[in-house]
Amino acid sequence: MESSTTTTLIQTVSRLSKVSFSWYDYILFSVMLVLSALIGIYFGCFGSKQSSANEYLMGGKTMRVIPIAISLVASHTSGITLLALPADIYRYGAAYWLGGISMAILCVVTIYVYLPVFYNLQIISTYEYLERRFDKKTRSFASFLYAVSVFLYLPIVVYIPALAFSAASGIDVHLIAPAVCAVCIFYTTIGGLKAVVWTDTLQFTVTVGAIITVFILGVKSAGGFLQVWNKAVEGQRLDIFDFDWDPTKRDSFWAIVIGLTVHWMGHTSVNQSCVQKFLAVSTFKKSSLSVAYYCFGMTVVKTFSVLTGFIMFAKYSDCDPFTTKQVTRNDQLLPYYVMDVARNIPGLSGLFIAGVFSAGLSTLSATLNCLAGTIYEDFISKFMHKRITQKTASNILKIIVVITGVACTALVFVIEHMGGLLKLAIGLGGVTNGPLLGLFTLGMIFPRANAKGAFYGAIFGLILISALVFPNKYFETQGLIKYPPKPLSTERCDFLNETTIFENVLNIRNSSTHFQPPAIFRISFYYYTLIGALTTIIFGFIISCMTNKNDPPVEKSLISPVSYFLVSKDTKSNGIIEYNTVEKALEVVSINSERDNK
Repeated sequence: MESSTTTTLIQTVSRLSKVSFSWYDYILFSVMLVLSALIGIYFGCFGSKQSSANEYLMGGKTMRVIPIAISLVASHTSGITLLALPADIYRYGAAYWLGGISMAILCVVTIYVYLPVFYNLQIISTYEYLERRFDKKTRSFASFLYAVSVFLYLPIVVYIPALAFSAASGIDVHLIAPAVCAVCIFYTTIGGLKAVVWTDTLQFTVTVGAIITVFILGVKSAGGFLQVWNKAVEGQRLDIFDFDWDPTKRDSFWAIVIGLTVHWMGHTSVNQSCVQKFLAVSTFKKSSLSVAYYCFGMTVVKTFSVLTGFIMFAKYSDCDPFTTKQVTRNDQLLPYYVMDVARNIPGLSGLFIAGVFSAGLSTLSATLNCLAGTIYEDFISKFMHKRITQKTASNILKIIVVITGVACTALVFVIEHMGGLLKLAIGLGGVTNGPLLGLFTLGMIFPRANAKGAFYGAIFGLILISALVFPNKYFETQGLIKYPPKPLSTERCDFLNETTIFENVLNIRNSSTHFQPPAIFRISFYYYTLIGALTTIIFGFIISCMTNKNDPPVEKSLISPVSYFLVSKDTKSNGIIEYNTVEKALEVVSINSERDNK
């Protein structure tokens, strides 16, 4: 009996793993890459040829709203979103769906608080704002944090779809990653922002095709959407309204609506990649529309990911592949599901893998383009001659894209040997996004904030959030912090006997421990950006109030319109200081005279 069960299990796993590309799968995937390269050639070799820095990074401010919005959605829909989110819904429930509320809040805050400042200044690098508002030291610190987070994030974005492609095609991941990344680097390098936007549009179309196809197929195989919904209700996947204020709760209502909102603010409202595209249109109204369309598009994409998680649960609610060890990692579940239900449909595996890879390439190209702008504007341009031509600047940007792209591709080979790096990168995202969001918020909302407060406030924020995140990651690797999944079952696994099921349950129970780390290290990861931002703002404001006695007035253009009422005293408009009282003007003149005499 035991031998028969083992044989059946081996046959089942073997049947699901032997899904390989056919010739039409390869053609579909190759067409996507070729078209992406041709788009880059078109924008790089015809028309203006991306011969200026403004053309290369901002598209000459002639981009249309819809392509910009699609590009934004595409660049924020990576393989991590497509693979990890449905698996997370499958295991922990659909609390993430409350992110629709977060996205609506994000849209309003971005349009009315942050976007007016960036649009009026018309700057290529968002970190240029920090220099104008505070000083060069604060700007350099912020740019450095951004660059580090990118170099840790992009290799993961590349590695996950490359791994999925390798599993489907049998081609070594070491060959796939460099080859496909080379195409992405090529069209990003020669085509600039216009190539990025239009290739994102193409790739997003492929991604959407994959998502919709898998969704329709899944609903059909599960017996209809009503059956999927009922299974989700029965399996507690829709128990999402947990109003407990306990910050250690992984998926509470407040963790999503508050924590995730602030997290997305760090990724959107002040993010170089997003702001760069928001400013690539000709009017503020169009810029606001691109924000609204982007938020709506992201809500739709994430809704489909949530529903895909429901569909997978409907399929495996009585035979969990995690418990049976057919799947060991979250990012393996969706490919496993597609291979299971669609192995006999020609071309679907190619469409799915092309969709996942397209999402990864969209993120890679968009981030390389904006990282090049940040590195050039915040570091290299300081050492360049003031009379440098636009063509030379454009060529330097292209070289930066090549170098950073090659470096990120090379780091892919490090990722596969560091299994814990994915969790570390997610944690580091909170570590860097918190202080960065805090810096921009401090500058735009609080006119009394000064350079000392901003810089040291960001340092405090970085230290505090690091002291929370890194111990948390350590405890996770030691198995001391675990989030129990929603109910899972193996009662209808035909290839498992009772002994095997008992052993799996016993192993799960034995792996638990009575020791729990302090609650402060078990705070939900959704709050990381919020904690870092609040720490930066609070310490920065306190230090500013203690040290801003003789600070010059702040330019009104550097303050968000929502805080104009706080600019009750002296302001600076178009470089001209406007004092509220004659006494204040005389005081400043007297101080300046004393400094000159010394």
